[in-house]
Amino acid sequence: MRGRAIQRGRGRSRGRGRSWPANSHALSEVHPTVHIDKEIKEYVTSSDHSGTPGTWTANPELPSSEEILGLDDEEVISLGVNQIYGPWPSKDTYLKTHYELLREDAVAPLRDAVAYFRHDPKMSDSSQCCIYEKVHIVGVTFAQAGIAARIQFSTFRAGKKIVWEYSKRLMTGNIVALSPASDSFQNKCIVATVAARPLDGLKASPPEVDIFFPRHEDFEFDYQQEWVMVEARTGYFEASRHTLSALQKMSGESFPLSEHICDLKPSIEPPQYIKDDPLVKMSSVLPSKDGDLQKVNTSIGWPAHPDTLDSSQWNALQQILTKKLSIVQGPPGTGKTHVSVVAVKVMLENFRQGDPPIIIAAQTNHALDQLLRHISKFEQSYVRLGGRSTDSEIRTRTVFELRKKNNLPSVIGGCLVPARKELRDLTDQIIELLSPFRAENSHSPLQPSLFLKLGIISIAQHDSLIKGAAGWIRAGDQTDPMSVWLGDALTKFELVYRQENFGFSEEEIDMEYEQLKELEAEHGLDDDDYEVLKGQFLALRELFTTRGPRTYSEKSIETGYMKYDDMWKIPSAVRAATYSVLQKRAKEAIREKVCHILKKYNVACKNAKIGKWERDSLILRDSRVVGMTTTGLSKYRALVSSLRPRIILIEEAAEVLEAPVAAACMESLQHLILVGDHQQLRGSCSMQELEGEPFYLNISMFERLVRNKIPFKRLTSQRRMAPEIRRILSPIYDDLNDHPSVLDRKDVPGMGGINSYFFTHEWTESSDSLSSRYNQKEAKMIVGFYVYLHMNGVPLEDITILTFYNGQRKLILKALKENKLFQGQYTKVVTVDSYQGEENEVVILSLVRSNEADNIGFLANENRVCVALSRAKRGFYIFGNAESLAITNGLWWEVSQIMRKTPKRLGYFLPLMCKKHGTKTLISSMMPHPLNISSNPNHANAYL
Repeated sequence: MRGRAIQRGRGRSRGRGRSWPANSHALSEVHPTVHIDKEIKEYVTSSDHSGTPGTWTANPELPSSEEILGLDDEEVISLGVNQIYGPWPSKDTYLKTHYELLREDAVAPLRDAVAYFRHDPKMSDSSQCCIYEKVHIVGVTFAQAGIAARIQFSTFRAGKKIVWEYSKRLMTGNIVALSPASDSFQNKCIVATVAARPLDGLKASPPEVDIFFPRHEDFEFDYQQEWVMVEARTGYFEASRHTLSALQKMSGESFPLSEHICDLKPSIEPPQYIKDDPLVKMSSVLPSKDGDLQKVNTSIGWPAHPDTLDSSQWNALQQILTKKLSIVQGPPGTGKTHVSVVAVKVMLENFRQGDPPIIIAAQTNHALDQLLRHISKFEQSYVRLGGRSTDSEIRTRTVFELRKKNNLPSVIGGCLVPARKELRDLTDQIIELLSPFRAENSHSPLQPSLFLKLGIISIAQHDSLIKGAAGWIRAGDQTDPMSVWLGDALTKFELVYRQENFGFSEEEIDMEYEQLKELEAEHGLDDDDYEVLKGQFLALRELFTTRGPRTYSEKSIETGYMKYDDMWKIPSAVRAATYSVLQKRAKEAIREKVCHILKKYNVACKNAKIGKWERDSLILRDSRVVGMTTTGLSKYRALVSSLRPRIILIEEAAEVLEAPVAAACMESLQHLILVGDHQQLRGSCSMQELEGEPFYLNISMFERLVRNKIPFKRLTSQRRMAPEIRRILSPIYDDLNDHPSVLDRKDVPGMGGINSYFFTHEWTESSDSLSSRYNQKEAKMIVGFYVYLHMNGVPLEDITILTFYNGQRKLILKALKENKLFQGQYTKVVTVDSYQGEENEVVILSLVRSNEADNIGFLANENRVCVALSRAKRGFYIFGNAESLAITNGLWWEVSQIMRKTPKRLGYFLPLMCKKHGTKTLISSMMPHPLNISSNPNHANAYL
């Protein structure tokens, strides 16, 4: 394999029987206790020790300090090359390369952000990084996932108010880097993860958030220590974290289907379970004869297709049911989800007692819920694993809800009960150690009794402090000995945060609401830990310090004055410095003891997670279908692999990076089904350098296998777009034909039979503070057209405004919200990237780009363009600079040529025909004044 560098500045099977009926609502009544197999614990513990020291398989789960700080300006990262054509030399090279590329994509944004800060410690927030200053630890939470430090901080360097509800900052699971403010990442760096981000904490003044220190030796608790914290603006570590661990685990496992995935063997056999019994019941799709169950001998032939499926769907179903690696491409509107659902229905019809559940996965929670909703119509024994479903019906089938409902039996030999007891005991020990720093004990400086207990001072020194102070304290006075000894050197320690008054200036919203919710749902804490970290909270305070000259070195204090048996003989001028040494040594001693216990605490947390999975496996192993996202395939791999699944179906497979799909290849797997469309959206990378040659990280396994001539089936009959709209896609899909159901779609009201149009203009674009593009005049024109369509009778829910740029989305959304006609109503304005798999009656597409250099940015990405052009059912209206696009890009040239042909649907004037009066108007631009909403719908076209 060739190596490339990025220059960066800065198998076995076994039968499983059922021990109680599926969907039992009182499992504990049937079996008060159950024996658990040890597979989950074996999986997790073997993962901890399976890596070969010094190789990629032994890398820690989170990046080390050295990984974040370790690069000098001219150093390079050496990465393997992603082989998208031809076979891989070996399974190990395949796994190692994908591990290194994915880890670089996950870690590089934070490494670069820290490098920017090291270069300029006074910098404000930038498009690459967020800087949080005056970071202080104010408490700890003893949670089942670990001990979290609660920090408060200042966002002063943002320079604007942060709208936390819509901000991607400090997402649960993301990584941050901390360094003492005095060091500013010159020598010390601690990597932490965000444990939870309850909005109440973030909206407080100053804001607060909980973080995990993943290594026990990195734990900190010092309230007086000031830190600076850096977060990368791009990337989301949690999205890759579990996949990286899964790839490491796979290096020591057998790799089913590797003869096709790595070696690219083109002849694909049936899965083993079909070889064992090629007779497949198909009464759910084939009309029965004389009431007989329809059985097909798949080793002999395949019957003619039924009326419920077109020929391409029937061929795809044959591929799914008879090939152990099945790939189905479904262009827009061709019913790929329908084919997936039919396939699951047939597989369930052939389900036998003791069979492991069928695993269903999709890239997004939204797509997964849609798929499970279809399956739920004919199968009630399904479970939704992980994430948080927004669908009320699906939510009742999440592991979290089923666990609450089912009163699960206790597990003999399980890890959960002993782990929870261990966590309680360790929590008590740590609370005892930290008690001098509890908020309720912060009314005085640290006391002689603590220094004596920790072995920092002698009994004689302790007694001298107590006796000496007694002569200064009046009867009844509550003054403590240390305060008396320090005298005027003692001073209050206060955290002061300047008022962050940025007026009405708000930070640009960097995510769509839907995208943020999707991220939180999939990568945030599980249902039972939603947003708020559960566990005992210990508030920490230390409200006293000392003032005075710091001319005395630690060494001179320790070798000189600290040798005095009588502490009162230490001169007053030296006592502040002496107390500082005592204070520092006490914190070091306590920290060392806490870290020792924390190591045990982290082991107990891992055992508690194993115990939870052992308990959850009782629910899963009695289901027939288990659904999760593609991230869940890695996140819950220990739990899922214990079910010994043999069938895994992945929807949206072309939208997933290769590594998460590879991680689905558990040792028991016999049958992998990939359904998607590699000509629509690809997976996304944090680092754009990794998307192109020679790394191609955003190329999915689906696309790579299709490119390498691995057999696949394509669906060819579309049921979404009116023919006038479908013709625009012919440069991308030359064999797409129209199903009869799309031939008689109603015309869009107010358009006089013109159901598609490309309104071209030469209005210049602009860019916002996040470098996202917008086009003020185009946005204004689109808002006017939106109003016109609605006033001609198109319901709001039937119109979607699509754009390639979040800057344009925000501009249009703001204009619609300010419009009195739409106040209190939901208007659908979304980016193309968040709309794959969706459709609407009428779609308005805002292209935005228009500049002298004819730079078209995202619009040159054929996959994105494909999604944008294929969402509309009845009406599709494009707004943009057609001439600039056509001379820059071959696909846009073909689109513009198609729309110039009869019927001509491109021009500088937008043709409208008022539904009520039948009057035709050609509109070329907005009126100069803002839109005023008239109460007279007779003049709807006057708004343009």
